[in-house]
Formats: sequence, C-alpha cells, structure tokens
Amino acid sequence: AVPSFKGYGGFPGSICASIDGEVVHGIPSHKRVLHEGQIISIDCGAIVNGYQGDSALTVPVGQVSEDAMLLIQRTEQSFWEAMKVITDGARIGDIGHAIQTYCESFGYGVVRELCGHGIGQDMHEDPQICNFGRPHTGIRLREGMTIAVEPMITMHSPQVYQGDDGWV
Repeated sequence: AVPSFKGYGGFPGSICASIDGEVVHGIPSHKRVLHEGQIISIDCGAIVNGYQGDSALTVPVGQVSEDAMLLIQRTEQSFWEAMKVITDGARIGDIGHAIQTYCESFGYGVVRELCGHGIGQDMHEDPQICNFGRPHTGIRLREGMTIAVEPMITMHSPQVYQGDDGWV
C-alpha cells in the first residue's frame, strides 16, 4: 500500500492527525505532543492495487471530559444513523439529513464546508456526501457505488477556519 494523503494537494503528512478543535487536515509532527484530556482524530488513506481507501477514527487521550466523550460517541453514532438509510435507490440528501438531524438534536454544529465523497481510483470522486441535507433530494445511490461517509461535527458552531499552515 502507498499512503493516499502524502503529497495530495500538497499535504505534507501520510495521515491527518487533528487535535481537539481541528476538524480535519491536522498535520502530524514530533512537535505536537498529546496531553491527557485531548481528543485526536486520525484520518488515513491508502492506495492498494490502484484503488483508494479512506478511514478515520476519533479517540480520547486518557481521561476526557464527559462532553468530549459524548461528542466522540455521538459523532460515531451519526455515521451509523447514515448507514441505516444507505440502500440502493436512496438519495444523497437522505444521508446528510440522517447525520444532521441526529447531531443537531444534541446542539452540535454540522460542518458544511467539508464533506464525504465518492471514492475509487481517485481519492475524491463524485458524488459529494454532505453531512447535512433534505430527505429525498440529490442523486440516487445505486448498487456498486463506493462512498466515504465522513461526519464532521463540532461542539457548537459549524464554522471552520483555515489554520496558519494553510489547511482547514
């Protein structure tokens, strides 16, 4: 396997390592030391036999606050809520609506600037899989499609900002 992210769009790391308020695209470094109570999202991709893979996981660093643990658990559950609606013939808006409805019921922010995506021989393919949407709208899913569903949820505001390193 070859890392998908290394050099992709100029990204310098083989993985994204996003700490606390970083939504995605955190750049790993020996200078970035994890501390008890933080959360870290690790997003990694690999190319095997010409096809892309993309997976992410968010975990606590030691003991975290109850709010942080609930955010981790509920973000993962939002993924499973989306899985419930993914069937042949469902629409893209159904996926986003499932994630949005579940997360906003807890007062969380649902990031709008970054989305999941189709995936295959290229990392980002059509269709775009947003974490918000209206049911029964958007293109229909069909058997054989490969998509990356990537809920990006914040404690409050859905806004994201570009860091000094040039990455969101």
